[in-house]
Amino acid sequence: MKITSTTLSAVAAATLVLGLSACSKDSAGAPGQQAAGGVGGVGVDLPRADSDFWNAYSGYIPTKAKDLGLTLTATTNSTNDVQKLIGNVDNLTAQGAKALVIAPQDTGAIGPKLDELAGKGIPVISVDTRPDAGKFYMVVRADNRAYGTKACEFLGEKLGGKGKVIEFQGALSSINGRDRSEAFKECMTKKFPAITVFEEPTEWEGTKAQAALETRLSTDPDIKGVYMQAGGVFLDPTLQVLKQRGLLVPPSDPKHIFIVSNDGIAQEFDAIRKGEIDATVSQPADLYAEFGLYWAKQAMSGVTPKVGPTDHGSTVIEVPGGFEDQIPAPLVTKDNVDDPALWGNKK
Repeated sequence: MKITSTTLSAVAAATLVLGLSACSKDSAGAPGQQAAGGVGGVGVDLPRADSDFWNAYSGYIPTKAKDLGLTLTATTNSTNDVQKLIGNVDNLTAQGAKALVIAPQDTGAIGPKLDELAGKGIPVISVDTRPDAGKFYMVVRADNRAYGTKACEFLGEKLGGKGKVIEFQGALSSINGRDRSEAFKECMTKKFPAITVFEEPTEWEGTKAQAALETRLSTDPDIKGVYMQAGGVFLDPTLQVLKQRGLLVPPSDPKHIFIVSNDGIAQEFDAIRKGEIDATVSQPADLYAEFGLYWAKQAMSGVTPKVGPTDHGSTVIEVPGGFEDQIPAPLVTKDNVDDPALWGNKK
């Protein structure tokens, strides 16, 4: 594979870990401990407000908290700024939050704050991203390396193993950006070495993806594939560029550029139905909200996660710093885009 741009550059508190105990969705915690609804609220920080995916996630939080019998101390938004996240976390704990659900986009810089919270006995659940350092109770995320692999295999097959592809990489300061980028590259190198991949760093910014696509189509008008690592921010800019260039055509047209995305928002599903894009990996915003809060409740009840399959169709693994609940994330194409079980189809 030819690369033509820049390449990839334990529990929240030990007092909560008293031994291995089963952790099904209905488990009530250790005997004699106060129920989660009575030990204080959960503080939630949202990572950004400029993404359809994260706005959907935000919408699920109040309902899922109510379903679980949890009180929300407050909800803040760190606008993709780790320093603001650290300040928000301080404010949430000052307001009495006994557990935190966050989604740090810079997975390296949050480590010291996690260790500080662990020392105070405040469990942290990280949704969507796994911190590179620091102690946490649980990470709730899908297997992001599988995202990159699925995207590679889909485009490789659609292009018949040859041609040119542009990849909008997420921020490489984020484990998600690194996982997706590294897996995509490894798969392309191994399975489709005749495909040229143009790696375009974007920092999860749609404007950067748009500029990269415009430039690349000018220098390489024969591009036949696009991998968008975040449909919530890359979809509209990408479709705008293709429409302006007369390339927004159905798959039956020889000019069609095959596009695979990540997120699973309703807008992506509509684009698949219209033949504007071809696939996406559905990252379950509803389950991220539900099980981020669920694990906060488990943590406040003193439950230690159990490694292995869960009763909600996922698998818990032990990772440096804590545990990870790996939520399923299916590939969505025209064949299954109308599946009512997909969160992007739920009203």
